[in-house]
Amino acid sequence: MLRRRAGRPGLLGTVARTAVVAGTATAVSGGMQRRQANREAEREQAAMAEQQQAEAQQQAAMDAAANRAVAGQAAAGQAADDPVAKIKELAALKDSGMLTDQEFAAAKAKVLGV
Repeated sequence: MLRRRAGRPGLLGTVARTAVVAGTATAVSGGMQRRQANREAEREQAAMAEQQQAEAQQQAAMDAAANRAVAGQAAAGQAADDPVAKIKELAALKDSGMLTDQEFAAAKAKVLGV
């Protein structure tokens, strides 16, 4: 009959215990690695979203500036081509005292092509 030693596990018990410890360590390590990978992926997604938002805001600002420039050019082009608007500007300058009567008459004649 086989007798068991008291106090220490046998070879099979030691192997079984080692396998359980190693398996548990592997499972815990794998779980930690997956968690870290998931956190890193979330950080990357947040950074990409932030970058895309910044690019969208920058593009919107550039579009708004371009629209203002086009509107300003259109208004300037209309004012330069419209003799009535130019004469009104000259009249406002005369009323404010920046132009004399003779200067106003000369500028008005120039605008009208006389």
